[in-house]
Amino acid sequence: MDYDPMVMDDAEALGPVVKISQADSVRVKYELSNADIAFANSLRRVMLAEIPTIAIDLVEISENSSVLADEFIAHRMGLIPLNAEGVESLLYARECDCDGCCEHCSVKLLLHAKCEGDENMPVFARDLVPFGDRINQVVGTPVLSDALRQGSLILKLRPGQEIKLECIAKKGIAKEHAKWAPSAAIGFEYDPHNKLRHIDLWFETDAKTEWPPSDYAEWEEPPQEGEPFDYDAVPNRFYFNVETAGNLPPDTIVSEGIKVLQQKLAGLIHELAEDEGGDGMNGEYNGPRSPEYGTGADGFGGYTTPFGNGGNQSSWGGAGGTTPYGTTPYGAGQSQWS
Repeated sequence: MDYDPMVMDDAEALGPVVKISQADSVRVKYELSNADIAFANSLRRVMLAEIPTIAIDLVEISENSSVLADEFIAHRMGLIPLNAEGVESLLYARECDCDGCCEHCSVKLLLHAKCEGDENMPVFARDLVPFGDRINQVVGTPVLSDALRQGSLILKLRPGQEIKLECIAKKGIAKEHAKWAPSAAIGFEYDPHNKLRHIDLWFETDAKTEWPPSDYAEWEEPPQEGEPFDYDAVPNRFYFNVETAGNLPPDTIVSEGIKVLQQKLAGLIHELAEDEGGDGMNGEYNGPRSPEYGTGADGFGGYTTPFGNGGNQSSWGGAGGTTPYGTTPYGAGQSQWS
């Protein structure tokens, strides 16, 4: 991942501009300019919570003589990062026509380890082996990013102890559960010199010495002594530090985040646009909606109240014109709903 920083002279005409300052297999740092804070924060939130990945969702334990409970082990299995390369070809379980799981919507993994020596035996993510048919030979494989290529530590077995389980990994997003998160953390910063005064720094004696400048302070000009405050200034340069959890490369997280954001905006435009053959603003919307006026016997599509007699009875008796404090002047029992 070699990127050359690129400066565009006609940036205003081209819209948002991305300038990459660092990129490796773990993180990517870049600057987003010519954009407002709403767009920048939307991209950050999408990268955190709405990029599809794959993670273990179901665990069936057939043998467990370790000191850890089944539920504890199942939770640890769900947090093991799995390679999500090609996950876009995998269906969501709710979209698949299979009965439970198949190669089109899931990946099966097997873990079987037994300590037959005299010392405790650690069990790592490398011992988790995919089996069965898959859409490719990479998706669902445990991520082994450490120097020894062992992966995450799952548990330790004492002599004679055994663990045997079968897992089913499915596609999902971090908005459903954090185990599907593609990024361990996303740094987001703007206005490193606090010119806009969006941050009120707490300090004891001197704010400049107690709050050292960030790494991005060199990218912008510091405020001049006696410079008047600009009440109309808004942030337009944002600095991102995207760190991967291992299931997707960091540059892929950024590109997929932009792709997901484009899809969400396209869906919004589609719902707001009047499609041919649609019904105005709703278009082909088939989700929940309010009852349409005048479509039923009661004028509201058949919706009635649970209080009988057209809904004009009150819990105090009578037909709605009487209260425990005497007769009210409002209809004397007549209701517009009857």
